[in-house]
Amino acid sequence: MSKAMMIDGIEWTPTDGLTDYPHALATMEARAAAIFAEDAPEQIWLLEHPPLYTAGTSATPDELINPRFPVYPAGRGGRYTYHGPGQRIVYVMLNLNTRGRDVRGFVHALEGWMIASLARLGVAAFRAEGRIGIWTQTPTGEAKIGAIGVRVRRWVTFHGFSINVSPDLSHFSGIIPCGISDYGVTSLADLGLTTVMAALDAALEATLTEFLASLGARG
Repeated sequence: MSKAMMIDGIEWTPTDGLTDYPHALATMEARAAAIFAEDAPEQIWLLEHPPLYTAGTSATPDELINPRFPVYPAGRGGRYTYHGPGQRIVYVMLNLNTRGRDVRGFVHALEGWMIASLARLGVAAFRAEGRIGIWTQTPTGEAKIGAIGVRVRRWVTFHGFSINVSPDLSHFSGIIPCGISDYGVTSLADLGLTTVMAALDAALEATLTEFLASLGARG
């Protein structure tokens, strides 16, 4: 890991390069346990993975169309998701014992954080009733630009969300992303934005305090 700093008492950790998924999963689980034991501060970990698919607890075999990349059971909620270069992964390890024991409120707050961060980059993103993730309008209709999948153990959160900056969108074709086949997937690059990862990270950092203040709140 690199460039870690403390923001509002949380360790903010961007990591360069591509992080192996099993290593990330083991690291998250260890950190969540340490947070519960009060042996480590809460953490928000920003990284990228090599091309892979993860299967959430609701994934079904028919949604894996072509396992062209490694497939990992994730243990998080949700279904199949693609991760790869050009996609910002944000793993959020917070202690809801001290921030309100409200899982739905936590997910709602995560969605709001994603929407607020994308707005700073000029993208109008939104929640869609009955559909998981964060969406935006494209010339061909609504498409997903961000995915969410979380797990909570002893009221400590891990896993988190992803936002598509400039991934190879053809890599999503091996799965039915999040089990939704009627809508496509987009990215900042696909929308014509030349946003670099650092700009998204800056937007996420600028809206972090707002996100933390909204935990447990429902709009």
